Amino acid sequence: MYLRFKDGKDKALTLSYDDGPVFDKQLIEIMDKYGLKGTFNINTGLYYPENEKREKYDGRMKLSEAKELYINSGHEVAVHTLTHPFLEELDYSEVIYEIMEDRKNIERDYKTVARGMAYPFGTYSASTVDILKMCGIEYSRTTKSSHNFKLPENWLLLNPTCHHNDPDLMELAKNFAENKSSWGAPRMFFLWGHSFEFARRDNWNIIEDFARYIGGRNDIWYATNIEIYDYVQAYKSLKTSCDKKIIYNPSAMDVWVYTNNETIKIKSGETFYCK
Repeated sequence: MYLRFKDGKDKALTLSYDDGPVFDKQLIEIMDKYGLKGTFNINTGLYYPENEKREKYDGRMKLSEAKELYINSGHEVAVHTLTHPFLEELDYSEVIYEIMEDRKNIERDYKTVARGMAYPFGTYSASTVDILKMCGIEYSRTTKSSHNFKLPENWLLLNPTCHHNDPDLMELAKNFAENKSSWGAPRMFFLWGHSFEFARRDNWNIIEDFARYIGGRNDIWYATNIEIYDYVQAYKSLKTSCDKKIIYNPSAMDVWVYTNNETIKIKSGETFYCK
């Protein structure tokens, strides 16, 4: 029995972009144009001063700008710590403060329950991961490219497929779009970066070309990081008989599975009897 994503699709695609720069506005316009979805990890202690005039269109957003952009956008806002430190260099209490203050600010300002995160600089220690669990963080993205489409074994050490400047980006995209797992396992493409990189390198064409190619496909579920995480947890909560002929879904979410050479939908609260 294999996981299938929403509506029985065997592929999911998500983006993860950090820091909350003003260029997230242009990135979201491109994502929305091609139907992509993702997560924006922000440092709520580093907004551009609200009453200060911006000298040039650069840097981080003001809180008012960020709220206008992200709220009701369909994209996720997630934790990136309060001030973007190297977490492994801080003591226990400082790590807790950085995570919890950022989480509380996000929840207050964006009216959401913040359960996801991206590590600042992509760095962490074993104790950092333990602290995340206590702070209510359920997944956290690293910066280590996996160059594959496997679902993570440990969601608190979530390695993305690649950065958008990876020279193999379009080759990976074509592999993802045109092929399926020979063993029937699901596939997830996870792209990350910073929108200011497009502006500073004048290469917006990279994300535009990627989005144009990968977007609008009927066999891909376009979702935020937390939507994929929640769906996978719902799949993992399924209860089965020894022979996999009886499947019970105790979750509040409909789940699709591939079993006996067919894709079936198991509704929330349903017990499904396979042929």
